[in-house]
Amino acid sequence: MRRAWILLAAMLLASCGELGVGAGGDAGGPAAGDDGGAQVRMARASWDTGFMQAEVTRQLLEELGHDVADPAGRTLDAATFYPLLARGEIDLWVNGWFPLHEPFLDRQLVTGQTISEPIEVVGTQVEAGALQGFLVDRASAERLGITSTDDLADPAVAAEFDTDGDGLADLLGCDDGWGCQLGIDERISGSDWGANVEQVSGDYAELVAGALERIEAGDPVLLYTWTPNWTVDVLEPGEDVVWLESTPPAGVEGSTVVQDLAGCATGAGDCELGWLVNDVRGVANADFLAANPDVRALLERVRIPLDDIAEQNARMQAAEGYSDADVRRDAEEWIAANRDQVDAWLEASRHG
Repeated sequence: MRRAWILLAAMLLASCGELGVGAGGDAGGPAAGDDGGAQVRMARASWDTGFMQAEVTRQLLEELGHDVADPAGRTLDAATFYPLLARGEIDLWVNGWFPLHEPFLDRQLVTGQTISEPIEVVGTQVEAGALQGFLVDRASAERLGITSTDDLADPAVAAEFDTDGDGLADLLGCDDGWGCQLGIDERISGSDWGANVEQVSGDYAELVAGALERIEAGDPVLLYTWTPNWTVDVLEPGEDVVWLESTPPAGVEGSTVVQDLAGCATGAGDCELGWLVNDVRGVANADFLAANPDVRALLERVRIPLDDIAEQNARMQAAEGYSDADVRRDAEEWIAANRDQVDAWLEASRHG
């Protein structure tokens, strides 16, 4: 298990760039660039595990002939991004998690009616690669015989993870405004075990740093994570932590069982995490896509292997400082290594 100080760089990177719309983020439709391409107002998600994807896409859009504002100036959480996108104040990002972000695609009017936002989900950059679930430190799992979130229905078990003295297990969750924060709250409110659990929201990197310190001190830890994510490098499933099985909420359609998942608390090869495996997809304003069919065509084609993202994430968190310039270099190197495929995407996108 890596030491807590290794996380400092990741903490700084995860918290940097929270600039909102920032300079150049004025409302209105995209203007034409000097070379005839669009001026694209691109955002990126506030979780640093998606920074490289955003930068790869920015560079490809530039090669396609568009003038793309640096998405680092629009580093946003999901709850902020989607309303800005619907209002046409931002054009796109490639950090959509689906089905997790589906609640952001509709809006309820004061009349009680629900309408669809002028937003389109386009392409799939990472297919079935974004899994998520709950982890507990391995020592506590073995000591208490915990294999599932259902075990937290026992108040005595839940109290083991109480860090603020209110009798409830403290589940280290997601930042305010992230889609996973809503998903965790939904599971807490809709389950028997949730009566004994509360989500702790805050800067995710800081929460994980605190979790690492607690585990090193021999204290119990309960937390949420996702992949690709540097968290499972510093807290290795099966070694430092284990995945808890969890029953999905009523109405979830599709399999939430992850096959051959290392570190499942039950010891089984297949693990019921209770969350649908997500696709990472592009999301854009509908009017922007209609005006720029080549952008739609590119978003429909770009694929970035999960292993490539995970490798970059691990390198990023292990560094003693990682800047946006480093992310740009990572994207440049990925594009160079995949030049033939990239050129095929660009050529096909120019012709629709």
